[in-house]
Amino acid sequence: MVEILKHDVVIVGSGLAGLRAAIEASRVSNGKLSVAVVTKTQVMRSHSVSAEGGTAAVLYTDEGDSFESHMYDTVKGSDFLADQDAVELFVHEAPKEILQLEHWGMPWSRREDGRIAQRYFGGMTYPRTCFAEDKVGFFEMSTLYDTCLRWDNITFYQEWFGVSVLVEDGRFRGITAIEMKTGDFYAIEAKSGIIATGGAGRLYSFATFGHSSTPDGLWMAYRAGAPLKDMEFVQFHPTGLIPSGILITEAARGEGGILLNAKEERFLKRYAPKKMELAPRDIISRAMYQEMLEGRGVEGPGGMKHLWLDLTVIEPERLKERLAGIREICLKLAGIDPINERIPVRPVAHYYMGGIHTDIRGATPIAGLWAAGEAACVTINGANRLGSNSTTECLVWGKITGAEAARFAMEHKGDGGIPVEQAEAEEKRIFDGMLGKAPRENPYEIKRRIQRIMDEHCYIYRDGPGLEEGLRKLREIKKEAFMGVEDTSRVYNTNLTNVLEIEAMLEISQAIMTAALHRTESRGAQYRTDYPKRDDERWLKHILLRYTVEGPEIGYAPVKITRFKPEERKY
Repeated sequence: MVEILKHDVVIVGSGLAGLRAAIEASRVSNGKLSVAVVTKTQVMRSHSVSAEGGTAAVLYTDEGDSFESHMYDTVKGSDFLADQDAVELFVHEAPKEILQLEHWGMPWSRREDGRIAQRYFGGMTYPRTCFAEDKVGFFEMSTLYDTCLRWDNITFYQEWFGVSVLVEDGRFRGITAIEMKTGDFYAIEAKSGIIATGGAGRLYSFATFGHSSTPDGLWMAYRAGAPLKDMEFVQFHPTGLIPSGILITEAARGEGGILLNAKEERFLKRYAPKKMELAPRDIISRAMYQEMLEGRGVEGPGGMKHLWLDLTVIEPERLKERLAGIREICLKLAGIDPINERIPVRPVAHYYMGGIHTDIRGATPIAGLWAAGEAACVTINGANRLGSNSTTECLVWGKITGAEAARFAMEHKGDGGIPVEQAEAEEKRIFDGMLGKAPRENPYEIKRRIQRIMDEHCYIYRDGPGLEEGLRKLREIKKEAFMGVEDTSRVYNTNLTNVLEIEAMLEISQAIMTAALHRTESRGAQYRTDYPKRDDERWLKHILLRYTVEGPEIGYAPVKITRFKPEERKY
């Protein structure tokens, strides 16, 4: 018999979006709702702590910035695939979140006049990225977690692995989860829920994500009936440190850093002559990849080609003040002091524009279930996200979904119950079907195979035959591989949770590759060498994927255009 826990609101994920949602659900209900936060890590090990560069918002209209400018920059950056009603809501809510964090104790960096400091980020017309040195994620997470601890109604389930979403008659009823410490399986009944688990994570071998970043939340929602949207758009950040893949924040270029090829040329003059190092990420990553393909890359460790990020052009004291974290990373992990040495970098998998399909308020098609942050696709990012919009998105839709889920729970206070049969079937699938069963292949080798397939067939440059071959290989793995769990212990069985993560990786990688193959154009982060042009006539629309056992079922949703008509994208 599955043990049942009861709460009013359950949030899966404890990053920026999840914590902001928990606070807002508590505030809206005046602390009267029971709010659960389920996280497979400890709260302060959520990947949001790794955010470095900043959080975008219009603060100083008296100095020339405007909501319209932030909106246009975001829509243009998205290659005109963003829903403009959502972007408009986003830019107006963003400054409120910056000030709210400040009131809760966020130590924003300051200008000499005492106002919150802002820096340039790629694709932005004005320096509107608020920052706290280059550790903004850590400070934002600390601020939000501290604020959560002031609310007695919030219960944290730390090191609990979310397994499935429970749905009955199209209505959210709760989730199932494994307490990792004991291996006990629970159903958590709730009136409403929020998925805030981040994006698809480490589907690529060279990635900025921590190893815990896997698409569990996407898989939970997808197989429960919530469609995925815009999954073909994977962002490669231009500057991943060689060989670890750790992010060298875009703030390094915002503070004046430059990119050089093996010939010591500032090669971006050929690709983005106006914006140069402050062009959007998709354009710079393609430019870097092209430079390496044409023989202007530098041979790195293990044959890994790279280019140079030169921060020696930044005044040393400014670098120590504004990029202290980056300097520490370079010193400790590469033996490089960026004050007087160049940093070896290459494009690195960093962010997923796609996610769980939601409306403008973060609601999924499953009544009572919302999604927020990178796990969600509202969509403000379209085909390419501008740097420093992501942490803002987490805060804005964390607040919105927290309030929406709380109101829903209050309206359905007397309405409860979970589909026990579903929960028991999930427990049986895992503990009877996986635990103690010898796998046909080492699950960790399956994980490496998935990553190699994504690296080879769904990278910065893509084409139809390559995507078809990649899909064939992924389907072959799904058909032939049985990922059993040899470790029979239930106590901190990381072998079990790793296998569940790999299962999610296999399913979501197929979704990404299916959408990438289906979209026969190049737009934003999706670059098809066999279809190198953007095709607004056929493809100014979102691709929706619905889960079936046979494979993703493809549908579409229109792009909401309110103010800015599509135009040629130049920087």
